[in-house]
Amino acid sequence: MINLLGCRRPPPVTIDNRKCFRFRMLDLRLMKVGVIQFPDSNCDQDPYWVFGQVVNQPVTYLWHESHDLENCDLVIVPGGFSYGDYLRPGAIARFSPVMEAVGKFAAHGGLVLGICNGFQILCESHLLPGALLRNAGLKYICKPVHVRVENADTPFTSACRQGEVLQIPIGHMDGNYFCDQATLDELKREQRIVFRYCSPTGEITEAANPNGSLDHIAGICNPGRNVLGMMPHPERASEAIMGGSDGLKILDSLVRALAGTQELGVGS
Repeated sequence: MINLLGCRRPPPVTIDNRKCFRFRMLDLRLMKVGVIQFPDSNCDQDPYWVFGQVVNQPVTYLWHESHDLENCDLVIVPGGFSYGDYLRPGAIARFSPVMEAVGKFAAHGGLVLGICNGFQILCESHLLPGALLRNAGLKYICKPVHVRVENADTPFTSACRQGEVLQIPIGHMDGNYFCDQATLDELKREQRIVFRYCSPTGEITEAANPNGSLDHIAGICNPGRNVLGMMPHPERASEAIMGGSDGLKILDSLVRALAGTQELGVGS
């Protein structure tokens, strides 16, 4: 199938339950994952691949002009320069029909994960507070970083330990998180700062902050803890062949949350 940009869209990934040993044995319900496609995005195929081929879940693309989330259990707002980052990252994507549907989905408790540009879109859409500014060094940064899990009591981090350090890559020009003092105080008080940039051993230092983010923030959630925005790319750290699999713990957490179990070991 060819989309409006002239690009061939891969067919939805389908899963044969009989071949999924761990799901058959645990009698778990497979979740359906939707990955939004915006014009100019270049990171939508990464989570599509990981959820379909590594996490073994049914996955489909959600077109930006559609209000239909196709009964998905989880919506991924991916990274990748939506609309060419014109005006500012996420400023145009927030007006897409699909984001109106995502807002309603989130308001009813649906799980939404915004990665990199997806985090920017969620902030522009007011699903998360604050804004992502130009990196402090005024340069695009693409490298592995370390983040510390500040709250393991969310659907996105239940497979992690409180204080655990994950190595996950970043790739952004505008990842410098900022909010006013009242919002920062609220985020701290409600334990909604989910990830902070840190050293490999977990220390919060200026040297470990790659982009100048306020309070070293790498990811935050909404009050309901069902919407998470993060600048690092967990889907790029989900296979050992890619240099690490720490990001898989975040995807594992989501499967656990939707399956209603703490016994699942994704990728094992």
